[in-house]
Amino acid sequence: MPPRAHARPAGTAGQAGTEASGPPTGAGGPEIPEGGAELPGTPSAAAGRAGEDGAGGGLTGRQRLRAALWPPRISRNQLIMALLLFVLGLGLAIQVRSTNDASVLRGARQEDLVRILDEVDDQTKRLQEEKRRLEEQRTELETSSDQAEEARRQTEQRRQQLGVLAGTVAAQGPGLSITVGAPRGGVDGDRLLDAVQELRAAGAEAIQINEVRIVADTYFAQDGDRVRIDGRRVSQPFRILAIGDPQDLEPALNIPGGVVQSLEKEQATVDVSAEEKIVVDALRPEDRPDYARSSSP
Repeated sequence: MPPRAHARPAGTAGQAGTEASGPPTGAGGPEIPEGGAELPGTPSAAAGRAGEDGAGGGLTGRQRLRAALWPPRISRNQLIMALLLFVLGLGLAIQVRSTNDASVLRGARQEDLVRILDEVDDQTKRLQEEKRRLEEQRTELETSSDQAEEARRQTEQRRQQLGVLAGTVAAQGPGLSITVGAPRGGVDGDRLLDAVQELRAAGAEAIQINEVRIVADTYFAQDGDRVRIDGRRVSQPFRILAIGDPQDLEPALNIPGGVVQSLEKEQATVDVSAEEKIVVDALRPEDRPDYARSSSP
């Protein structure tokens, strides 16, 4: 029998033949120079050049970006622009902080804003009235025939006014009568102090709690369930007498979240009544200075 031929794919046979016999010579194939050097056009030569460029003289895109950004090259114009931007940012930060300081008024309700505006207007009116009165006194002193007598009269009037503020002279006038009681618990001194401050801010000129006159240096202290005012123990119910314009004093106590609502939340009862005549007759001793003397001639 003739020998059996083994079947092979055509491509495999061709490749085997090429490997065995080498590349054809002549016009049909490229010539390989002596010494095994590859021609420039062959794929292996192009791959070799790419490897040389990546490992040697050439840079990747990331390396070129890093080289362009660092170290930074800052020109004079860029430095001036950065300084101007810093100053602008500092100014904006200060402006934002100032705006935040006024956020309390921005978040207030309309009723509270109206009350604050009314208090500012009332204080302005009182200052203008005081200015007008002082100008009248100066005119009277300048035009009076008996300037010495007029000066004594004004001095006595001023002494009475200062005595009312210092608590050494009794006072009377329109105002509020406030009664505070707490059947289920005590009212601490802080709540009484809040009431006094609200009354003063609203223009109260004389204040008395029970039998104690409230002046500029009055202090409140807690003594168990009781309150001490200037060292004197004061028991409930607390009766607060305040001389001033009732139309200014009463709204100051009844504002939402104010003194009255705070006391009522603590189970306290608060009775506020406006009266045409309030008498503040609790007096404080007149303290004379031991060392200080008037410097006026």
